[in-house]
Amino acid sequence: MIRDITLGQYYPVDSCIHRLDPRVKLLGTLIYVVSLFVVDNAVGYLVGGLALGIVIYLSRVPVTYIMRGLKPILFLLCFSVALNVFLTPGDTVLLQLGFLRVTWEGLTRAFFMGIRLIFLIMGSSLMTFTTTPNQLTDGLETGLRALKKVGVPVHEIAMMMSIALRFIPILIEETDKIMKAQMARGADFESGNVLQRAKALLPILVPLFISSFRRASDLAMAMEARCYHGGEGRTKMKPLKYKRTDLIAYGILAAYLVLMILLGILF
Repeated sequence: MIRDITLGQYYPVDSCIHRLDPRVKLLGTLIYVVSLFVVDNAVGYLVGGLALGIVIYLSRVPVTYIMRGLKPILFLLCFSVALNVFLTPGDTVLLQLGFLRVTWEGLTRAFFMGIRLIFLIMGSSLMTFTTTPNQLTDGLETGLRALKKVGVPVHEIAMMMSIALRFIPILIEETDKIMKAQMARGADFESGNVLQRAKALLPILVPLFISSFRRASDLAMAMEARCYHGGEGRTKMKPLKYKRTDLIAYGILAAYLVLMILLGILF
């Protein structure tokens, strides 16, 4: 299960999606997430799934690698679907279980909710698969530069998000090592009820927190040793510049958003 967490991991491969400006990918992810909430019909989700499939194909990231990231949220996905199935009111009752009833409207809403969650996770993960943490930091800082005029610490926010994404794979690897070490000493994380499994995680959480604080302290000392004082006056080794492909991507994103809005209105 630990190995299945793919959030924050970068998949190094040469593709047209990897070469896009990070600002384009950030805006594209935001537009895709918004579009999934704009539509609530089969045609809209079909178009959204087709668009996601095309981007995945162009990114050259294996579909199995992206689908692996859905395993950690499988419980949340099933729980959300079950809530919509049993608690959505409707006129067409298909099954009655005491005070719980399964309606056609509930099944429809649960199906669309499940598809929406899957597309959200896959679309968001694809951004981190195709963008390095440094590119994400530069893209966020440059894209939100206008907020500096109202006192928003854009550079600090972008730096914190970048560090958080960078530390996710490290903490996953550290957790896996601790679990294997505890299992070699006879620890059992699979048997027992939910309460017993939660208690069994304590030998993992304590050393993981200690290791995390130690890494954070080492990172802070390294940044201070390099005279890091925030974003004021800093220059970039590779400043972001739009290319022709980035402008074409912006046009495609605008057309996609308009299409999804029309589908949400018409259907």
